[in-house]
Amino acid sequence: MSVSTPTLITFVIYIAAMVLIGFAAWRSTNNLSDYILGGRSLGSFVTALSAGASDMSSWLLMGLPGALFVSGLSESWIAIGLVMGAWLNWLLVAGRLRVHTEHCGNALTLPDYFTHRFEDDSRLLRILSGVVILVFFTIYCASGIVAGARLFESTFGLSYGTAMWAGAAATIAYTFVGGFLAVSWTDTVQASLMIFALVLTPVVVMFACGGLDPTLAAIEAKNAVGFDLFHGQSVVGIVSLMAWGLGYFGQPHILARFMAADSVSSIPNARRISMIWMVACLAGAVAVGFFGIAWFSTHPELAGAVTENPERVFIELARLLFNPWVAGVLLSAILAAVMSTLSCQLLVCSSALTEDFYKAFLRKNAGQKELVWVGRAMVMVVALVSIGIASNPGNRVLGLVSYAWAGFGAAFGPPVLFSVLWKGMTRNGALAGMLVGAITVVVWKQAGWFGLYEIIPGFVLSSLAIVVFSKLGGGASVGMQTRYEKAALEYAKHG
Repeated sequence: MSVSTPTLITFVIYIAAMVLIGFAAWRSTNNLSDYILGGRSLGSFVTALSAGASDMSSWLLMGLPGALFVSGLSESWIAIGLVMGAWLNWLLVAGRLRVHTEHCGNALTLPDYFTHRFEDDSRLLRILSGVVILVFFTIYCASGIVAGARLFESTFGLSYGTAMWAGAAATIAYTFVGGFLAVSWTDTVQASLMIFALVLTPVVVMFACGGLDPTLAAIEAKNAVGFDLFHGQSVVGIVSLMAWGLGYFGQPHILARFMAADSVSSIPNARRISMIWMVACLAGAVAVGFFGIAWFSTHPELAGAVTENPERVFIELARLLFNPWVAGVLLSAILAAVMSTLSCQLLVCSSALTEDFYKAFLRKNAGQKELVWVGRAMVMVVALVSIGIASNPGNRVLGLVSYAWAGFGAAFGPPVLFSVLWKGMTRNGALAGMLVGAITVVVWKQAGWFGLYEIIPGFVLSSLAIVVFSKLGGGASVGMQTRYEKAALEYAKHG
């Protein structure tokens, strides 16, 4: 057998299992609500792990370890910011959004929620939020396809183009077939695989270097400032890295998990499970990149691939240090991270196109079976566009993710947060917040002012726009306030 045969067999078994889960979910998918929100039936465990897996995309096993491998612990500020942001999102938004979406026309998507929450008869909110989802998620999907291509390229020696199609095919298949339930069930399996890989790998790397003390000594010899959390970081740099946490409030693929929980009473337990999983995974990813400095400094003859592209540090450590069968399982964790996030993003885009454009504007009386098949067709359309964006082999995973993350965080974060915390928010406030947030991110990204991550000015200016335009318009209607108060009362009873 060639070296890659065990890995290939492992990948095939893993992918086949995911597709089989997709077909199992097919049998439980009877209408559009089932296809795009799982019929609001997820328990605490599946809600927690599917939210975590859909959040922690390929950057967790590629982008973050790569950044630590290059710069040391000074890059870990991003992990600290993410933990804080995720915890606040679970605490402030998760339960409230679950209740508010049910009170607002049993909304299945964020655009649908905004439309009902703010009594938007003009449907401008639906159009704008749908466009924001499609633009930024198409970029986000491309990041997942790039990561999958890198994995197949380095593991099996495929050309970038072939690897790109191979990496995307399985995810498209089970998302197409099984919809939200398939995505959520596979996310749970994938989250388990990711935490296994990220806990095991740094431990093995450490022992391969002779133990903890020799590992730390080798890191210090290679990069004496690698232990300094503040090395090479300005105040602006640290704030920018920690500001990734702000993005959580506006990520549609994560918010959809909150909306799909079986009840608001499931949220507290889901929060605890999800945060334990997240902290363990982030700590493992940081350790992989950091301990990788030690291992490759003592094996410079094997460091060519990570020198060329540091985002391959986890891939190379798994390939070089583990039995090929175990390496296949570990590398499947990257595929799991890619597939879990990509599938969620494809589904949210499909939901926006189906529920918020096709049904809302073209076929108001379309039957449920028709809508499910339109949703499946939209999965294919978005996937093909994302593959087109990902076709440039020079793309970097973390760069694509950071742009999309900022776009959603600034455009949707403040509107979602204010909508569940302030009954005085209005349609004009929501529109202004989305527009200002999205435009600020795009403009700031191009200009790069002060080296500040674009999510910060986007989030701040979006929040100001919401308050100002809500106050200028005379305030929320009686109907909006009454609906808000009923939802808030239910959350207070059960949250």
